[in-house]
Amino acid sequence: MKIQVGRNELLSVIQSVIGVVERRQTLPVLSCLLLDARKDELVLTGTDLELELVSRAVIKCQTAGKAAVPARKLFDICRGLPEGSDLALETSGDKLTLRSGKSRFTLATLRAEEFPSLGTVTSDRVIKLPKKELRTLIERTQFAMANQDVRYYLNGMLLHVAANRLRAVATDGHRLAMSEAARDSKLKDEVQVILPRKAVLELMRLLDPTDDVVEIRFGDSQFQADLDVIRLTSKLIDGRFPDYERVIPESGDKKLRANREQVRQALARTAILSNEKFRGIRLQLGDNKLRLSTHNPEHEEAEEELDVNYSGAPLEIGFNVNYLLDALGAMQSDEFQMELKSSDASGLLQEQDGGNSKYVVMPMRL
Repeated sequence: MKIQVGRNELLSVIQSVIGVVERRQTLPVLSCLLLDARKDELVLTGTDLELELVSRAVIKCQTAGKAAVPARKLFDICRGLPEGSDLALETSGDKLTLRSGKSRFTLATLRAEEFPSLGTVTSDRVIKLPKKELRTLIERTQFAMANQDVRYYLNGMLLHVAANRLRAVATDGHRLAMSEAARDSKLKDEVQVILPRKAVLELMRLLDPTDDVVEIRFGDSQFQADLDVIRLTSKLIDGRFPDYERVIPESGDKKLRANREQVRQALARTAILSNEKFRGIRLQLGDNKLRLSTHNPEHEEAEEELDVNYSGAPLEIGFNVNYLLDALGAMQSDEFQMELKSSDASGLLQEQDGGNSKYVVMPMRL
């Protein structure tokens, strides 16, 4: 392999794929990026065997070839070189030499044949939508995913494709977030897949808030998203996601409407003195007032009172304040509404007009 490429172009492509490369690996080749030089492009691939990212850069190719190169070292070298400089890369045996001006670096490489690949997803289950729509769905739900839960099917996000909509759903067993976008799907049957947490976070990082189209393929055990020059392939979580539609409570008889940012700031202030472990906060509703209160083991207390629009009998209920803050932070509208039934029933939060997102939070005993 013998190529020439701009430092900025190569650095940008490395940055788009290096997120999948773990610092600690059981297989040495997984700490590498696969460089595949072709006619006029360089294809870079990174993988952890569960998730694969592929990106491309325009180059001048004198000799085509492949090499598995240490990812972090190549990234740090490129980042440290002057902006706008030109690079020359050449392989010889098990070494890659990188030259730029009077700088020269020689890196040990591994055989390209050892580098694993998740392959291409061949499926007729394909949908297309603007990047900003998919990004919004993920932004409004990803915070509710579980992290290293023994119920492995919760450590990810459900994508549910129906005839006229695409839904993203996440839950950790204590709260649930669901958001949907209208989508005319040509799929014959509904599709439900669970995308792993790492793939969800990488996808959100790569998605621009633009009208450019992303193409998604659903395989039997894999998911693939094509974003212009970047392709993300991920294994799916094999498990049964909870029946989320049953979790979403029906309309409660106690309804709260209030300014979203005002309540969010009051919750954040009150949370300062909440129990650091349980993060419990008490809500008292009645007479168009919302009273927030909490205390901690050091006998410190916090109280806030807000004017709100509340209809229903007086109610006192406890919640994990972080769950409320996350839900309110994911909304966009100036006002929000919350529906409640009793002190031991889940609360349903939505934007002021109902919106396309719903947030369910289980109560706490305080």
